[in-house]
Amino acid sequence: MGISTVQVRVTGLIQGVGFRPFVYRIALRHRLTGWVRNTNENVLIRISGKPSSIKGFIDSLRKEAPPAASIEDIISEEASTENFPSFEILESHDISEDVTEISPDIAVCDECLRDISMDGNRLDYSFVNCTNCGPRFTIIRDLPYDRPGTTMAGFPMCGECRKEYETITDRRFHAQPVACNTCGPQYELHRRIAPLYAPGNKKTGQDKARLPLEHIRSQPVSREIKSILEQVSGIIDGGGIIAMKGLGGMHLACDAFNKIAVARLRELKNREAKPFAIMFRDLQSAGEYTEISEAEKASLSSWRRPIVLLKVNERGNSPSLAKNLNSGLNLLGIMLPYMPFHYQLFCKLKTMAIVLTSGNFSNEPIIIDNAEALEKFLPLTDAVLLHDRDIFNRTDDSVVRVIAGKERVFRRSRGYAPSPVRTILDTEGIIAFGAELSNTFCAGRGRKAFLSQHIGDLKGLETTLFYEQTLERFTRLFRVKPSLLAADLHPDYISTRTAVGFGTDNLISIQHHHAHIASCMAENKLDEQVIGVAFDGTGYGDDGHTWGSEFLVCGLEGYHREAHLEYLPLPGGDTASEEPWRMAVSWLFRVYGKDFAKLSLPMFKRVKKKDAEMLVKMINRKVNCPLTCGAGRYFDAVASLLGLCQLASFPAEGPMLLESMTVSKCRERYDWSGFPVISLDAALKGMIDDLEKGTSASIIISKFHNTISSVIFETVKRISRKEGLVKVVLSGGVFQNKYLFERTESLLKKSGFEVFSHSAIPANDGGISLGQLAVAAKKRRSCV
Repeated sequence: MGISTVQVRVTGLIQGVGFRPFVYRIALRHRLTGWVRNTNENVLIRISGKPSSIKGFIDSLRKEAPPAASIEDIISEEASTENFPSFEILESHDISEDVTEISPDIAVCDECLRDISMDGNRLDYSFVNCTNCGPRFTIIRDLPYDRPGTTMAGFPMCGECRKEYETITDRRFHAQPVACNTCGPQYELHRRIAPLYAPGNKKTGQDKARLPLEHIRSQPVSREIKSILEQVSGIIDGGGIIAMKGLGGMHLACDAFNKIAVARLRELKNREAKPFAIMFRDLQSAGEYTEISEAEKASLSSWRRPIVLLKVNERGNSPSLAKNLNSGLNLLGIMLPYMPFHYQLFCKLKTMAIVLTSGNFSNEPIIIDNAEALEKFLPLTDAVLLHDRDIFNRTDDSVVRVIAGKERVFRRSRGYAPSPVRTILDTEGIIAFGAELSNTFCAGRGRKAFLSQHIGDLKGLETTLFYEQTLERFTRLFRVKPSLLAADLHPDYISTRTAVGFGTDNLISIQHHHAHIASCMAENKLDEQVIGVAFDGTGYGDDGHTWGSEFLVCGLEGYHREAHLEYLPLPGGDTASEEPWRMAVSWLFRVYGKDFAKLSLPMFKRVKKKDAEMLVKMINRKVNCPLTCGAGRYFDAVASLLGLCQLASFPAEGPMLLESMTVSKCRERYDWSGFPVISLDAALKGMIDDLEKGTSASIIISKFHNTISSVIFETVKRISRKEGLVKVVLSGGVFQNKYLFERTESLLKKSGFEVFSHSAIPANDGGISLGQLAVAAKKRRSCV
C-alpha cells in the first residue's frame, strides 16, 4: 500500500499542556513523518505514512491526550503526497486573527515531585515544572504561548535547561516556564523584627502608632531555599503568620490548629467570621477531619486543585482544628498542595494543615506586586515570602462543591480560567460585563465564550481597576473586536456604567434573572423555551423592584415572568442584606402587625424592640423601604428569627448557617399559598408555632427548606400544565444550597421533568456574564 499525506487540525485546550511533544511521540510510534506546529488558531499537523498508520495516529490523538488537554475537534483532510525525512516540531506561527485556547495553571505533576525529592539535584527546585504542569495563564502576556510572551522571558535558560527544552523526547521539551535552581526564579524571605509600633506618649496621651515601612527594621533577606523552608516552617509552627507569594497572588498562612494565630489573622484581614480555606498536607490528613466522597477526592486531587467544600466529620480528632476557622458551619474549605514549594514546606512543617487565605484586605483584589506586598504585609505579619517571577494575570483559588454527585464551581479562577465555554451560538465580538457582585465578564470569539477569572465585588476602587485592567487584557489577548455589548439592567452597577463608557452605542441591557437562566442554558447548550427558576438575593426587576424568586417561561431571546414570592419591604435597602433582623421584622410585621413585638422569639435576645419599632415606622412611612421578593432575603429572615444571625459578617452567612443545621430525615414542611404571587406567611406562622412548642431549630430549618422545595416543585408543575414544557433550568446562588438543590431536583426528576443546572459555571452571579453573552448573541442572530 502506498504512502498518503494528511493535514490534521486540532482545536481545543491544546497549548501549554504538552500536546506537541505528545503528538511527536505518537507519530514516531506509528512510524509517521511530517511536522506539528502551534498556531494562534489550533495545532496544525501534517503527516505522511501508511493509511492504516495515519488512522491509528488520529485515534491515539483523541484517546491518549495529556490529562490537562481538552480536544474540541479533529479535522483531517488529504493533502498532496510529501516525503518527509523525519517528524519534527516547528516554531509557532500566527495564521489569522483567530485565537487558540490558553491553558489554566496546572498543579505540579507526580514526575516533577519525584524530581524535587532527590536532594541536591538541580531540579530539587521550588519552581520545577514540565510540559504537563506548572504556571500557564498567570504568566502569559500574549499568544501564541511561547516563552517570550510570558513573564519567564527575563530568565534565560542555562545550558542544561536549554538542552531539555530542545530535546523532543524530554518531558520538558518546549515547556515554556522550564527552569532550575541555576537559572530560574528564586524565593526571598523578608523577616520583620521589632519595633512594629512607635511608643505612646503618656504626657500627651498619644497612643502607640504603627510605624511606616521605612522605619520597621528587618533581618537580612534570605535567599537560600533550605534556610527559607526552615524559617517559614518555624514561623508557622510557632504560631506566627506569613505572607507568601503563590501562583496567582499573595496568600496569608498560619497553623490551622492554632486558634490564637487564626484570631490574629482575622484581625489582620478585618475578617470577623468568614470561613478560611485550609491546605492539608495530603488526602489522608484531610480525611481525618472531613468526610470525603469519591467525587470529592477526584476534585481535591485533580490537576486543577480547587478548594473543595467538605462536611466536617464528627469523630473528635486530636489535635482539633481551631474552632474559629469556619464560624460554626459544618463545612470546611479544603485544598491540597499544588506548587512544588507547598510540598517542600510540608516536609518541614510539624502541623498537617495550614490556613491559606487570599493575600488581600476586605473588598480589594489579591495582591500580586512584590513592593506592594512588602509595604502592606511586612508591618502586619512575621515575614513576607516573595519570588521574582512576575504574575501577569492574578487568580484566586477556585472553590467547588460536590452536589448531587457532580462538581459544582462556586468561584471560577485558578485551574479553570480562562478555558472557554463552548456555545451553540456565534458570540463573535460580544463583550458581556457581568454583575455587581462576584463579578466576571465574558468575551466572545466564534462559538467560544471566554469567561474571565473571578474578579469579585465591584465595590472598591482597587477591584474596579482590576476589572478594567483584566477586561482590556482579555480583549487584546483573545483579539476581540467589540461589536456588541451586554450589561445588567441596573443602571447604577459599575459593570453597567463601564459598558456604557466602553466606546460603542451597540449596548443591550439584560434583566438579571433572565441572564441567570440563560447562563445555565448556554452551559447546557440549550436554545428553546424552558421553565426557568432563578432564586437568589437580589436583581433589578422590570417593575423597578428587587427580584430574586423568579419563575420564568423563557428562551434566550426573551422571557415572561410567571410567578414569584410575595414582595416584602426591605427596611434600609441594601443594609438589610447585612442585617438579617431587618427582614425578620418586616415579615413579622406584615403577618402579625405590631403584635409581633409580644412574641417570645430567640431574635429578641439580640434585637432591641425599640429598634424593631423604628423599622416599623420606616415601613409605615415607606422611608428607604424598597420592595423585594428575593428568596435569599427570606432565608435571612429565618436565620434571624431563630437567633442564628442578626448581623451578617459575610455574604449569605445566615442562609449558610441554616443549611448547616438541616437534617436529611425530616420530610415535613409548612403551608404556603398563592399563584402567581406566592405567600409564605403560613410558613412563618408554622415556624412561630413550632418555636412555642419547643421544636428544635434543626427541624424548623429543615421544614422551611422543604417548604421552599415544595414551592418550586408545585409552581413548576402548574406552569408546565399551562405551557406544555418539561425542561426546567435552575440557577441563582440559592441553588448552591446542597440540601435545597438535591431535594428540589429529586422532586422534579421523579415527576418526569428534565432538570438542567450549573456545573462548570457558577450558579451565583459569577455566571451572569455568560448568560448576558448568550442573550446578546441570540438577539443579534434574530435581527439578521
